[in-house]
Amino acid sequence: MKPLFYTMVAVSLFSVPAIAQDRAAERALLEQVVEIPTVAGRGEMPRLVELLRGELGEAGFDEFHVQPHDETQTLIARRNADRPSGEDAILLMAHMDVVDANPADWQNPPFEFREEEGYYLGRGIADNKSGLVGMILALQRIEAAGVPLDRDIVVLFTGDEETAQEGARLAASEWRDLLGDVDMALNSDGGGGTVFRNGEVEAFYMQVAEKTYADFTFRATNRGGHSSAPRPDNAIYQLAGALKNLEEHRFPQQLNDATRAAFTAVAENDGGGFGQIIQAWLADPENDELADQVEAMGPGQTRTRCVATQLSGGHAPNALPQSAEANVNCRIFPGTSIEEIRQTLQDIAGQFIEVEIVDGNSPGSDATPVDEELVAAYRRAIGTHFADAPIVPFMSAGATDGLFIRNAGIRTYGVGGLWSVVGVPTGAHGLDERVLADGFHGSVDIWEALLRDVAGAD
Repeated sequence: MKPLFYTMVAVSLFSVPAIAQDRAAERALLEQVVEIPTVAGRGEMPRLVELLRGELGEAGFDEFHVQPHDETQTLIARRNADRPSGEDAILLMAHMDVVDANPADWQNPPFEFREEEGYYLGRGIADNKSGLVGMILALQRIEAAGVPLDRDIVVLFTGDEETAQEGARLAASEWRDLLGDVDMALNSDGGGGTVFRNGEVEAFYMQVAEKTYADFTFRATNRGGHSSAPRPDNAIYQLAGALKNLEEHRFPQQLNDATRAAFTAVAENDGGGFGQIIQAWLADPENDELADQVEAMGPGQTRTRCVATQLSGGHAPNALPQSAEANVNCRIFPGTSIEEIRQTLQDIAGQFIEVEIVDGNSPGSDATPVDEELVAAYRRAIGTHFADAPIVPFMSAGATDGLFIRNAGIRTYGVGGLWSVVGVPTGAHGLDERVLADGFHGSVDIWEALLRDVAGAD
């Protein structure tokens, strides 16, 4: 899961009783999945794919496509409707891969599942293996209960969301026929909820938009020379000047339906100065000063952001540099093209710097329109644990596989059953990654209720 909105990257010290049919079996499957180290380059993905094929078989799936690509695999599977209504299928999304972890930095081995003070811990458990397992367990419950479905269910479990995202790109293009006719996609890597420490629910979030991910190279080159005779066109100095310009640049503020809804919800719940600043900015969205104050508190939500992330230059300590390069990573607000940003970056960098787009960037996509029927179904499902929870559409500053599916014309919504407490981090992509045990088991209840609602025939 990529960073969501403000406090979304949190997990709870507060326990909400889960309505679990078999916590031990649910925990056991999560443990199996977490302990398979599906990191790029380790060759472990086939082992997880084989395990998940068997689990999906227990959920009534009988059509499987294991798609190898770039030393990993993507799994596409289908469960046909029991009483077909004629409506298109629902696509369920998750990713099987995780970012790497340095064992020396962790208190315990990162791929050793453990339970501690109400948490489940292990690399990838928050991003995205709890979402992956929660969906499968919900589907198994539905099958075991004999609930007939009136729509096909298709799952897309990708093997490289944390790296190249080729699985999602191919699923949206060359493998599109394997998905069939799909009405909408529910992405487990883009939703969830937050509660306060007293147990009161703050909100559950529905991702309807994502920023475009793009990398650019800033490059300065010249003929160099001996360090004893400095030249005025030093490549490192030129690059440093361009990066300083980038640091000081502010992209124009922007709003869309997703960010306006999210900011409105924050303002309503924040009785302090930040809520007042948001309200003032929403009333005057062209006000640069107010927009900058909002951006300072919620980085990435009000505009495109670009930042230098890697640097290299020179070839010897006693020679003038013949080249210097930096990678600049941008998260681009929906509706703005990568090429538009490249041109802006070129203007910022100046005449001595060449700005190039790096291959492998994600596609841009407009926000998915909010589906009020789905919002109502999501609220009812969350009601298994939290009554009348506010549902807040939002834009993710990070990127998920949903970008590719949304860009292919499929309505894509990031939803999830995990909940968390405001201000307590999960460690996703970081140290000692964790989820609340009750939150995981409760997420199965929420997924089951949601899928019964949107695809059940009973």
